Amino acid sequence: MRRDLFFKLTFLVFLITSSPFASSIELTDPLPSWNNGIAKQSIIAFATDVTDKTSKNYVRPEDRIATIDNDGTLWVEQPMYTQEIFIKDRFQELLKNHPEWKKQEPFKSILTSPSKKNREAVFAITSSKMTVEQFNSTIKDWLKTAINPRFRHHYTELVFQPMLEVINYLQANQFIVYIVSGGGQDFVRAFSEDVYHIPTEHVIGSTTKTKYTYQNNIPILIKEAKPLFISDHTGKPEAINLFIGKKPILAIGNSDGDQQMLEWTQSRPGKTLLLLVHHDDAQREYAYDSHSNVGTFTQALFAEAKKNNWYIISMKNDWKVIFPYELGQKK
Repeated sequence: MRRDLFFKLTFLVFLITSSPFASSIELTDPLPSWNNGIAKQSIIAFATDVTDKTSKNYVRPEDRIATIDNDGTLWVEQPMYTQEIFIKDRFQELLKNHPEWKKQEPFKSILTSPSKKNREAVFAITSSKMTVEQFNSTIKDWLKTAINPRFRHHYTELVFQPMLEVINYLQANQFIVYIVSGGGQDFVRAFSEDVYHIPTEHVIGSTTKTKYTYQNNIPILIKEAKPLFISDHTGKPEAINLFIGKKPILAIGNSDGDQQMLEWTQSRPGKTLLLLVHHDDAQREYAYDSHSNVGTFTQALFAEAKKNNWYIISMKNDWKVIFPYELGQKK
C-alpha cells in the first residue's frame, strides 16, 4: 500500500471514531444503568447471539419468549408486597361504610390477626363482586395517590430502571416479553402497559374466577372469591404452558418462587439465559435473602443457581441506579 494512501485511511478512521456521532451510532450502551459486569455482558451477548441469523443459536422472533417475574424483580416488594398494601387500604376504606364488621366474623379476626388465611379473606372481600372494569379502575385510582412511606414516591415510580432497560432492549431485538407473577394478574395488568410497556395480554399472574352475567342487559364479567390458579412456584411453568404454549428462552426472577420457571426455561433445547436478582443493597433499596418472608432467596436457590450456571444480579454491584427518578437527580 502506498504511504500516502495509508495515512489517508488512518486519518479517515480517526475522524470516524472521534466523531461526536460515533458513540450514538456504534457505541450506544443498551443498558446504561448497569455496571459492566458479567450479568450485563451475559444479557447483551445472549441477545446478540440468538438474533444473529448466521449463529447456530439463532432463534426466530416468534420463539424469542422472555418471562420476567414482577415483585422484587421489576419493582420493590419490601417490606410488604404492593398488592397487599392496596388490599389493606381498600379494606380500611370499605370498613368506613361497615362499622359492624369490627364485631362480626370473619372481619373481627381479619382486623386482629394477620394470618395467611385472613389475608386471603381480605383479598376476597376487597376484590370480589366487582366487574373486571371496576376492579381495574379501583387499582388505577389507588396507584395515582398511594405513596411509599420510605421512598416518598408513588409505587409505580419504584420500578427498577435497569430492568426497564432490559425490557426495552429485548423488545428492540424482537423478543416477546411476558410478566409472569405470583401476584394478581388483574393488579399487574392495571399498570403494565403504562409502566413497563408490556401489553395486558402479556401479563400472567394469580387470578380468581370470573362469572359471565348481565347488568341492565349488558354482558359483564364479575370477579368471584374463588381461586382459578396460583402463578407461583410450580404454578409458573403451568401458567406459561397454558397462556403461551411455548418454553421461554430467557427467564428472570428473584426468589424461590421463580425457581421452577427458570428450570422450565433451561429444559428447552438450545441456548437459554437464566438470571436472578439478589437484593443486597440496604442503602439504596433493601438487603434480604433467606431470612425474609417476602421474596425469600434461600441458600438452596443460591446452590441451584451455581449448579445450573444461572447468573446472579447484584443490585449493589451491577446497578448504577435503582429507580428511574434517580436519573433526574444525577448531573
